[in-house]
Amino acid sequence: MKTGVRLPVVMRGYHRQQVDDVLKRISQALDGGPPMPADEVRQTRFTIVMRGYDRRAVDELLRECIRELQVVAPIGERPGRPRAQPAWLMNWIQNARFSGAGTRSGYDVRDVDAFLDRVIAGLRGAAPPVTARDVRESAFRVVRFGPGYDEQEVDRFLLQLAGALER
Repeated sequence: MKTGVRLPVVMRGYHRQQVDDVLKRISQALDGGPPMPADEVRQTRFTIVMRGYDRRAVDELLRECIRELQVVAPIGERPGRPRAQPAWLMNWIQNARFSGAGTRSGYDVRDVDAFLDRVIAGLRGAAPPVTARDVRESAFRVVRFGPGYDEQEVDRFLLQLAGALER
């Protein structure tokens, strides 16, 4: 979502604080914060007040935000996709590949791989199940010189994984 978007204020429009609150939640979701389903944005209604945001401009911006939220949504929530099944989910996790961090710092390869192995073991029933909360709260050692995965790629993958595990 474009940051710093200035919406026009009109005589009668959407309640500015309500719109700002929703846009803030969307921005956080797109930046890796708590997820916000696109359907929730679609169902949002604003109070019409004097000196509010232009309704047409807000509606247009929200349509764009919905498209962006669908792109970052867990795979099972994307339009036209079936819900993830455990066998499919295990296969998806096992086939995940992350770029190396190169000269930048990155997540320790062994830590990330061990955590994903633990998730798969939980899905198979060979270990306690890993919850979406466990995935969101996972932390890995950061390595500077050594085998490390690109942190942003791993974080994006883990957000999708947490969303899939919530279902």
